[in-house]
Amino acid sequence: MFKYRDEATARKILDRIRELDVKYTFMHVCGTHQDSIVRFGLEQMLATAGIEIRQGPGCPVCVTTSNEIADVITLARNGVTVCAFGDVMRVPTTIGTLNDAKDDGADVRIVYSIENAVKMASEQTKDLVFVSVGFETTEPSTCVPLQRGVPKNFSIYSCHRICPPVLDTIFDMGETKIQGVIDPGHVAVITGLEIFKPLAKKYGVPQVVAGFEPLDILMASYMLCKQIKEGRCDVENEYTRLVRPNGNPKARKLMDGTFTAVDRAWRGFPIIKESALSLKDKYSECDATKIHEDILEKTPYVDSEAKGCKCGEVLRGLIRSEECPMFAKVCKPTNPMGPCMVSSEGNCNISYRFRRIEKI
Repeated sequence: MFKYRDEATARKILDRIRELDVKYTFMHVCGTHQDSIVRFGLEQMLATAGIEIRQGPGCPVCVTTSNEIADVITLARNGVTVCAFGDVMRVPTTIGTLNDAKDDGADVRIVYSIENAVKMASEQTKDLVFVSVGFETTEPSTCVPLQRGVPKNFSIYSCHRICPPVLDTIFDMGETKIQGVIDPGHVAVITGLEIFKPLAKKYGVPQVVAGFEPLDILMASYMLCKQIKEGRCDVENEYTRLVRPNGNPKARKLMDGTFTAVDRAWRGFPIIKESALSLKDKYSECDATKIHEDILEKTPYVDSEAKGCKCGEVLRGLIRSEECPMFAKVCKPTNPMGPCMVSSEGNCNISYRFRRIEKI
């Protein structure tokens, strides 16, 4: 619930939006934004002011494809130690999950950071692969151990993604009509504001970089409405307490020296140009896709989604989780049919946790 002072401020913001007399649809691309929106009932509040906010592809585990998960399962089943975050362990594919491989005797371990994985590699001789997942927010942390030096038996399978290209793709596909975008504040802490400006220029889409408290999201919504009413399409910064226009130059330099942008498919999307990160050639001895190329050739074909799963449509902002016919019936956190129900940043998981009392 809102604190008393925050509640009064929230009412003022909503009143300001109502004064503008609008009916707009916005999109955000961050699981933490979605958590706040649902947890604090912002959907219902904003609806009374004519605003709908849809979640886009803001969950890094969710946008990782079944083929990538199948690759790391194959590594694990062929004698390689695989380390991954807990959410990755449970992502279902048509050949099972990493947890299933572990149950069958494969050496699969949950870690909480890349440093955990590096330490484990130093304590064994067997090859170890860390599955790195995340947007610009977490990418610098993947770079640091490589700069310091890692054991020869350590490598990375990179599932890292870059935020702006997928936003470009959403507008280019034209499936959904969105009048503004709430950009992720933690990404902008690293990147700054410039990376979002080409989208505003190309499509005339107003954007606001926002923090994650309820008032941040309400204020970002008001700022978007104001831009539209004034005929502007800028990239504004609501999250001024942490985001600087140039972001974090040291972190950006670290990323530029470690990764190169490559074309890759996202779950629910076609191949998106320069939307993912692969290790530069100078780090090829740490690139699992090159070190274990012979094993990865054994990866079996997997379906992109389980039959009936609508994760792709949820990630493109076409449907709400509750509109998937399997939501809260066949598909639950205890029996996820897709990654959007697995990850704590997934729309389906968030909706299930905070709306299950609605007797769907």
